[in-house]
Amino acid sequence: MGEALTQSARAGVRIVQYRNKTASMKKAYAEALPLRKLAAELGALFIVNDRCDLAMAVDADGVHLGQGDLPLDLARKVMGPDKLIGISTHNSDQVREASAGKPDYLGFGPIFKPGSKQDHDPVVGIEGLRAIRTLTSLPVFAIGGITVENVGEVMKAGANGVAVISAILKAPDIKQAVSDFLARMPAPAS
Repeated sequence: MGEALTQSARAGVRIVQYRNKTASMKKAYAEALPLRKLAAELGALFIVNDRCDLAMAVDADGVHLGQGDLPLDLARKVMGPDKLIGISTHNSDQVREASAGKPDYLGFGPIFKPGSKQDHDPVVGIEGLRAIRTLTSLPVFAIGGITVENVGEVMKAGANGVAVISAILKAPDIKQAVSDFLARMPAPAS
């Protein structure tokens, strides 16, 4: 994972997320700590998925919460005012509710069928992304099935950025895959 992080950051990725839903806390800490240090050396923000305790233990830059994780107000108490907190959303009601709590950003999707997740929420498509864009002024990161071929369309629909797993980690050349993504990502729609 360290090599993938290094290649990605050197190609221009500015935010990385540690995500391991099955590891014990001890194992997750042992995996996340060196990645957190490496991300800092490479100038990338390091976000931990789901777990405020792990994020605090490794001094991550923030935490990304799912719908079933610690509520935002409690996560803010744990994380403090200076850490980033993002929330996964999958429909307009969740976008409205999450936005009211004032996280730092929203994840929204899945836009397309994810390559890394079988038990995902219903696909929302480009139209779903376009529809929620008017509901929040927060930065929105689109997730789910984002590829080099569709990233431009996703950005034009209002995403401020994208979260990608399979299209980068399964690429034969990670650095090239990241470069290809960034080359096709116009500025977000306003």
